[in-house]
Amino acid sequence: MSDLLQRGLEELNIPVTEEQLAQFQKYMELVLANNEKVNLTAIKDPEEFHVKHFLDSVAIYNKEAYQKAKKIIDVGTGGGFPGVPLAILSPEKSFVLMDSLRKRMDLVREMCAECGIQNVEVIHARAEDLGRERTHREQYDLCVSRAVADLAVLTEYCLPFVKVGGFFVSYKSGDVVEECNNAKKAIRILGGDLADVCALELYEQRRTLLTISKVVPTPKKYPRQPGKPAKTPIR
Repeated sequence: MSDLLQRGLEELNIPVTEEQLAQFQKYMELVLANNEKVNLTAIKDPEEFHVKHFLDSVAIYNKEAYQKAKKIIDVGTGGGFPGVPLAILSPEKSFVLMDSLRKRMDLVREMCAECGIQNVEVIHARAEDLGRERTHREQYDLCVSRAVADLAVLTEYCLPFVKVGGFFVSYKSGDVVEECNNAKKAIRILGGDLADVCALELYEQRRTLLTISKVVPTPKKYPRQPGKPAKTPIR
């Protein structure tokens, strides 16, 4: 195990045990081993993996929105990010990891089981469908997503999962000012308010965490039918 991950967690003021560090290491090894079967990541170098997947994922750890949350959903989790690293660090919280690719979700489920990560549920679904189900709609304290999509689109995918008083945090790269401005209408219509924009840099990895608070219930018509949010974002 490289000590880069441990140093990075210390810089972020995140406590970690030896057992958790071992879980991080095993999960990385499994992702890289399974990557030839199913595309889970383009990152093959372990140190780059620690920074761009693990440290990036847990950058939210000391935010109030995360600390107060008990039930969290990760929308578009891909290879399990940011949900799995957060679940490793917070065994007292419950996580739902969802993505629309079944093979990927089957692997994430298997890898979590192999690592002894017991506080996750892995679901194969589209956000537009799952966000309409009573057992998931407005049931979460926090929704997180590292998915690469326009903020207006992500907000329509994610905010329906969040209960009033909860938060949606989008992990973004690059200049977010224009994107935030273009998403203002969507955020308002979907029941949210842009509460915080936090720019971070760790080992030359730049990231902006956009925190949207859920202030009123999402209108029943949202999310729209699968594919529609991406084709015609709310503007």
